[in-house]
Amino acid sequence: MARLPSCKELSDRINQLERDIKIVSAAAAAGYGARAIGGAGAASRIASAAAGPLARVSPQLALADLIIRQEESVPFRVGEEFIEQAERLASGVEMRARSEGLPIAGRPAVSQTKRRKTTKFSKAVSAGMKTVKASTSYGKKGTINNAKRAFTAVTKTASKINKGGKVAKSGITRKIGLAVRKILK
Repeated sequence: MARLPSCKELSDRINQLERDIKIVSAAAAAGYGARAIGGAGAASRIASAAAGPLARVSPQLALADLIIRQEESVPFRVGEEFIEQAERLASGVEMRARSEGLPIAGRPAVSQTKRRKTTKFSKAVSAGMKTVKASTSYGKKGTINNAKRAFTAVTKTASKINKGGKVAKSGITRKIGLAVRKILK
């Protein structure tokens, strides 16, 4: 992509164009004609531009139009590149707003539910259920026959330890209690 001219470069170029217009208008007032601008080529370009509606308004406007056309329409190119940059910026802002869940151009934001933090008690119950699944108390290893009864035992043990109770002396409730106690310290 072409480099955009700086504000100083643009103001210098506009000042130069204004000086050129003053010189040409002074030459036209003195009666020098189109050849004073820059030779036969410029004279033919001004003559062709003079046929347009700008020449009827004033010769200065015709000359300004010619100079801008010779400069390949610098203000238009700058404006076009500015619009392209603004479009890229707007699309980037829109993508970022969508990713952060902010409202865009009056449309409500898409509400994204944030994942809730897992509580210590839930982690303790999970550890207790893993212990149950690894034991043979509620079925063979890796399976649980009566999940409701196993879950009840795990949650009751976790609640008891959470309140400051002691771990059972033996059995599956001791294994569950030891696993739960590691989490709920």
